[in-house]
Amino acid sequence: MRLSRPETLAFLESHARIDPTFAPFVRTARARGASVAVVSAGIRAVIGPALERAGVDVPVFANDVDFDPGGWAMRFVDDSPLGHDKAARVAAARSAGSRTVYAGDGISDFEAAHAADAVFAKRGRALERYCRERGVPFTPFSSFDEIAAVLFAPET
Repeated sequence: MRLSRPETLAFLESHARIDPTFAPFVRTARARGASVAVVSAGIRAVIGPALERAGVDVPVFANDVDFDPGGWAMRFVDDSPLGHDKAARVAAARSAGSRTVYAGDGISDFEAAHAADAVFAKRGRALERYCRERGVPFTPFSSFDEIAAVLFAPET
């Protein structure tokens, strides 16, 4: 890639969108005492501004990039095949005593799905197929309001 940071952010602003139910989900989770973080194999310098535009302030654990005019130079979180071992991050949270709920959609989410206490897989995407084929328990979702309905349902 040879786009500058401003060109990249402008392109993404016009082409990418954050689930509009994510910000309310984060507010509800925090009100219930939960913490929320984005764990991504993507690029933090791109994800952060997208979340900011959507009114979401959460920690972002992701790869980074130097926007070099001669071509981007990636800076990976670790030496894992996708540059960020998401399963290790989930396992660390569990080891620290947290109940881990993982929501994902792609191939970089496969191993993390095995490490989490509960998994939500985006309908029609690679993680949903993976979980079905391997018998990994999961709940399908299309938007974060569906996840909130499951996690924060009123107790009867």
